[in-house]
Amino acid sequence: MGSAYQQEQDPLHMTEQEYLVFEEKSDTKHEFVNGKVYAMTGASWTHNVICLNTGASLNSQLKNKGCTAVAGDVRLKVESKVSHRYPDIMVVCGDPNFVDNRVDTISNPILIIEVLSPSTALIDLNDKLHEYLKLASLKEYVIIAQHEARIERYLLHESGEWLYKQVAGLDNHLELPSINCVLSLDDVYSKVEFKES
Repeated sequence: MGSAYQQEQDPLHMTEQEYLVFEEKSDTKHEFVNGKVYAMTGASWTHNVICLNTGASLNSQLKNKGCTAVAGDVRLKVESKVSHRYPDIMVVCGDPNFVDNRVDTISNPILIIEVLSPSTALIDLNDKLHEYLKLASLKEYVIIAQHEARIERYLLHESGEWLYKQVAGLDNHLELPSINCVLSLDDVYSKVEFKES
C-alpha cells in the first residue's frame, strides 16, 4: 500500500499463520514479507484523494463489464514471495480467488495500482514491482506519483515481456488495455494541489 511503514520499530517476526491471526486482532494494518511483519501508518490527504479519484473513474468505466475495482482494505497474497500486501487499488475480472476461503484476501488481480508516498517509493518501485510482476493473473501494474502529475505503467505483452510507459501532465491520459479503460490524469489528480518546487 502507498501508506507509510512505521520505521521507528524493527519488523515483527512470525509465521504466515501467526500473521493472519495477529492481523485479525490488530487495529493497525500490517504487511507480511517472508516472515517479517511491517505496520502500516495512515496515508496523507493527497494520497487518499488520488486513490478515491482513481477508483471512482475505474468503477464508472467498469460498471457494465465483468471486472471490479477494490481499494486498499483487501489483502493480496503473492505466492512467489510468500507475502501479503495491501495494494492501493486492485481490479479483478471475473470472480475473485479468495485465499483459503478468506473474503479479505485474494490472489488474482488483473491490474494493481499503487500511489507513491515518499516513505514507500523505493518499496513500490522495487520490492513490490518484482513481486507483482510474478503474479500469474497480473496484466498491468500502475504507479501513480503523488507530488506531480505522472503515471508509470508496466503492461504484459503477448510475448511475455513487460512493457514500460510513462505519461505526465494533466492534459494527458493512460490507456489500460487489460481492462479496456482509460485514466485521465485530470481526473486522477482532481482537487490535488501540487506544491511548487
